[in-house]
This record gives sequence, structure tokens and C-alpha cells, in this order.
Amino acid sequence: MRFFAVDDEPIMLRGLVSVLGEVRPDAEILSFQWPEDALEAAGSKPPDVAFLDIQMGKMTGLELGVRLKKIKPDVHIIFVTGFSRYAVDAFAMHATGYLLKPAEREDVERELTFLYGVSGLKSRIQVKTFGGFDLFVDGELVRFERKKAKELLAYLVDRRGLSVTTREACAALFEDAGDTPSGRSYFRTLLHELVKALKKAGAEEILRKERNSYAVVPETFDCDFYRFLEGDAKAVNLYQSDYLPAYSWAEIRNAELGFGDRKRQ
Repeated sequence: MRFFAVDDEPIMLRGLVSVLGEVRPDAEILSFQWPEDALEAAGSKPPDVAFLDIQMGKMTGLELGVRLKKIKPDVHIIFVTGFSRYAVDAFAMHATGYLLKPAEREDVERELTFLYGVSGLKSRIQVKTFGGFDLFVDGELVRFERKKAKELLAYLVDRRGLSVTTREACAALFEDAGDTPSGRSYFRTLLHELVKALKKAGAEEILRKERNSYAVVPETFDCDFYRFLEGDAKAVNLYQSDYLPAYSWAEIRNAELGFGDRKRQ
């Protein structure tokens, strides 16, 4: 684990480095008085977490945070500053956290525990949508015999509990070829494969089937996409404009989420 500590006040910088060393003695801690030096170092040694002062001469911590994310999109940004008026701006760019100077050990521990400690997941069933779609049950990856059966589940997850008819699902998964007898027959095959895979994994409760309509049951599983919509900072940091990237029907949703322009629908 590598930390960046950046502050143009030497006393504050030494204090922050000292606290980080106490909290994570096994971490590599690189300190910088000037943001330009931090950027240069990030090219060869990108940080996992960057603790940034906000007011730093020519380049603000907000600007530095954006430029670090361009180098390593999944870097976690934590602002450490004496100016609380910057809090709104900090969270607007999806910072993981925000600490007031001087940084206290318990505050740093809280932020790092939030990032790397107990995740607080709500269910033994996990659905991952950022960076690709996967289903996990008790930590084990669920495998599907047909890719389209997996895509069907992804489409239902995207609908967030809203019922989907056979025609709607076929239109999304097969486009023009869906509304045909052969398309509907293939859909029934996919649905059978999906149900079989869920039962085998012990996760059949996430799917609700009614007459000619299907939906997931959101409260039965944890999902990064759902937590993102709820404003969960950890989920926000995971998002890199890569929501269900393999599926063309998800492109509009990915655009809606945006990086820095998130919309709830």
C-alpha cells in the first residue's frame, strides 16, 4: 500500500506523515511539499491513497486530485485542510473523505477502515457491475453456461427491481431479432439457464418470476451500482465510467451516471 501526503506547510506535512506511519506502519509513505513533485512521482509510483492539502500555491489540492485520478483512476483522494468551506467542492469530485487539520490518528484510522476494513456489505450475494458484470455467492464466482443468460441477469439488475416482460428483454438482448418465435424460444432457454445457475449457486431468491415478467429483488443482494446511486462514497470511487461495459444497451445508463455528473433515476 502506498500513501501520498502533500502539504506545502512543513510542520503539517511532518505531522500527517507521522500519523500515517502510526496507523499503517507497513505502508510506503511518500511526502511532498509541492504538488508538482507528487505528480512527477505518481508517474512511476502511483499512490493507492492520496492525502492532499487544498491550498498549495499555484496548484490546489482539488486540481492535484483530478490529475492524480487521470494517472490512476482508482486512487482514493482524502483532503486534509483547515478550510472547511472546501468540503462541498471536495465531495463534488468524489473524494473518499475529508479531514480537518491537524489530522488526528482516530480520524485517519476511520477513513482507512472505511476504505480497507470491514466493507459493510449487506448480503452474502454480491453483484459487480463496474468494470464488468459478475455475480458472487459467499465469495465464489458464479459461472453461466451461456453468456446471454448472464447478460439477462445484468439487464434485470440494471432495471433495479422493475418488472421486465419477455418482449422488453428480447428487444434489449437481441434487438430486431428478438421479437420472433425463434427469439422468444431462445429467451426461454436463457431464462431456464439463468434459473439453473442461480439455484446451483444457492441464489435463486434474487430472481422474481411472474406471468410473462421477471425482476430481481434488490434487497436480497449487494450491488456496487445500487450503492453508487445511494451516494456511497466507496462505490463512487470504484466507478470509472465503466458500468456494464460489455453491453450496448447499458451505454445510456453509463452516460447518465457520468464521472462528476451523476444523476439519480
